[in-house]
Amino acid sequence: MVGGKKVVVVGGGVAGAQTAKFLEDFASVTLLDPKEYFEVPFSMLRNIVEPEFAERALILHTEYLNKARLVIASAKSATDTEVVTNEGEKLRYDFLVIATGSTYQGPSKRSERLQYFQSENKKLKNASTILIIGGGPVGVELAAEIVVDFPEKKVILVHAGERLLEFLGPKASSKTLSWLKSKNVEVILKEKIDITNLSDSSTTYTTKTGRSITADTHFVAVGRKVGSSWIVDSVFKSLLDSDGRLKVDESLRLEGKTNVFAIGDISNTKEIKQGSVALKHAKLVSENIKKLVKNPSSKLATYKPMATPMAMVSLGRSLAVGQLPFGTILGRLPGMIKSKDLFVGHMRKALGVAERKDSLSGKGHALSSYRVYVVFAVLVASVAIIHHYTL
Repeated sequence: MVGGKKVVVVGGGVAGAQTAKFLEDFASVTLLDPKEYFEVPFSMLRNIVEPEFAERALILHTEYLNKARLVIASAKSATDTEVVTNEGEKLRYDFLVIATGSTYQGPSKRSERLQYFQSENKKLKNASTILIIGGGPVGVELAAEIVVDFPEKKVILVHAGERLLEFLGPKASSKTLSWLKSKNVEVILKEKIDITNLSDSSTTYTTKTGRSITADTHFVAVGRKVGSSWIVDSVFKSLLDSDGRLKVDESLRLEGKTNVFAIGDISNTKEIKQGSVALKHAKLVSENIKKLVKNPSSKLATYKPMATPMAMVSLGRSLAVGQLPFGTILGRLPGMIKSKDLFVGHMRKALGVAERKDSLSGKGHALSSYRVYVVFAVLVASVAIIHHYTL
């Protein structure tokens, strides 16, 4: 920990971890997180089908933080000068960065999280028929991971919406549905299963309309709630919108506040909530805090959400569906960007953590950042050409 202004970062996900890393050489940083590790969120589904992959995807906070203080606890409330943890500790701040994203119910220990993936993998391997509840990016990616690694298994995906991947456009949904069906995934749309009373021993599932589904095991892939429940007991509760997100200005500061920022999924910026966006938030806010420390009257950088949403959903180890400004494409080009390594290598490099050569998966390796940009440029150019000649 270095001297100077005190910065408290609440939340150790993509946005919070990167912010703490950016600022630890510049201020006295404290990272508050309920777990001792950072988990690359894009890797979770691969971790289930290949638990060894998690060895690289779960990074101890102490591996990338050299000077910042780590407090393993949850935020309970906050005032204009301090954050109170669930352990009763009071963390004073000059600048506060709220990055609690979505709710997290997993273990605090890295070893326990690794055991969890081993357990989920065992459940997967012992099942012949698997039910996935939820057709968003998590459900779709899990279904794809399973049918690619275990093509002999029967996968049933139930989704309450009218189409898969509703956060993307209809073309992405249609291409993804066709691909899943080509892999013999049974996709049931406009049906909902009550998950409140499900247990690991459940084998018969009934939809809201009375349809009965039989499966050996199930995975719940419905969206998690925004991690803002603790803010209800803070001085910032009036700044929560109807979705439980914090209202921010163009510099990602809480409305009416000069020293409190909200980044990542918990901010109410009008855009798709994804890791690449969280990284942009972290970089911008870190630079703005540096400016304010040097001169409280500094003109701050402003954030502009993407006008056209871009996102990629991996479909196993080599394919992906990508929604880009010029069109939607499913195939190996978007797969080269995301599906091979799910950005694990990229995140490790961004945090300054050396690769674990003893645990690199033989089934997929990370593209370097340079290659990622080259492949992305080729992809965008290809889609632009296709778009031009199909008008």
